[in-house]
Amino acid sequence: MPDWIQTLGTADLLQLRLMVEELCCDLCRFEHMAGGTAPEAVRIDREVFLGPDSFADVRVRAPGRAAYFVEVKLGYPSEILVRHLRRKYNSETIAAAGVDRIVLVVDLLGRAQWPATLAQLRSALGSSIQLDVWDETALMTRIRECFGVQVGGLTPPQLMEARMAIDHAKGQYAFGHPDGNYSHAPLNAQLLWHFAYWKLRRLKEATGPDARQILPPGLYRNVAVLLADMCSFSSYMRDTSDPALVRDSLTAFYSRARYQIINNGGMLYQFVGDEVIGLFGIPDSCEDCASVALDTAHSLLSIGASVAKHWQRHLDRVQPSAGLHIGIAVGDLQIVSLRPFSRTHIGALGDCINLAARLMALAGEGEIVATTGVHRQLPEADQQRFVRADAVDLKNVGKIQAWRLPATA
Repeated sequence: MPDWIQTLGTADLLQLRLMVEELCCDLCRFEHMAGGTAPEAVRIDREVFLGPDSFADVRVRAPGRAAYFVEVKLGYPSEILVRHLRRKYNSETIAAAGVDRIVLVVDLLGRAQWPATLAQLRSALGSSIQLDVWDETALMTRIRECFGVQVGGLTPPQLMEARMAIDHAKGQYAFGHPDGNYSHAPLNAQLLWHFAYWKLRRLKEATGPDARQILPPGLYRNVAVLLADMCSFSSYMRDTSDPALVRDSLTAFYSRARYQIINNGGMLYQFVGDEVIGLFGIPDSCEDCASVALDTAHSLLSIGASVAKHWQRHLDRVQPSAGLHIGIAVGDLQIVSLRPFSRTHIGALGDCINLAARLMALAGEGEIVATTGVHRQLPEADQQRFVRADAVDLKNVGKIQAWRLPATA
């Protein structure tokens, strides 16, 4: 194992893996774009549920080819690495997922007896799956070829340099410039926090060259609002003696939840403690915003379950519940400037946010509760999976008919 990895504390190593996970998601999408695939056609999911206690780090699906998984395993001892992949992947898991390969991101510098470890990994996965190994050199080569930045290693400072180059590449794609002299202005950076870069490109093409016109203050109709909150968060906090574990768990949740929302075409509005708010159908309206919100909710449930399992493994006391509970509502939303004439700092107001929050409170562990307005906009197959809940009288709202999607195993 490289000396620089050995010098990292446990929390920093987890943050490093998380950062490389983000980087690999961007690499995979840009590489598919280089092959002629539209970025929005590439579906990338993080923390994909495989079975009890098992989640794939990343799943990539692109048109015209089989899906594949990406596993980021920097800093894992070889015996644990083999054990983890054997636990996650078997012939049934691979067949159900429809994947044809696994990309393993792993440090090889200073790793003893790697050929024997590689043979064990291939044996554990079986002959039906291809194993591609991205070591330090392969990863740095891909970063250089894709984003034009020379990264000298995988230390946190060097990876932050790579992330800055990737953010610049996203901004160049989203906002462009006639002479190629792109400047990563504060408004551009803020919009890239809220939206996927390919969506911003489409919005800019529709609204004109001024980025201030992408999300102007005003009233937006038929916006789907998703609120997801961690179950028993206060209990997890109370029973955690190491504050670094709290920070690590929340950063993992924030990173993966934001990625899932914006890469499904939504807008990340904000995080509030252990809660995330995503908006769908804004600023451009869409007929299927409720369906996209529901699809995102399913992905967020998998992310929440993974974060909770990781957190629970470090606690003595078994927590009363785990994962997320989610509320979804649809309605009109006001976007307002938080400073005069500002587009960089905006807020959102609407009864649909309040209603989604109330429904989220009614949802149990792993459940999604939605309004009738959301339910009516879903395809019939999705409607049939919900059950009608008892009407609830919500303070300052009135009596609401809600629909509950029960948790799945």
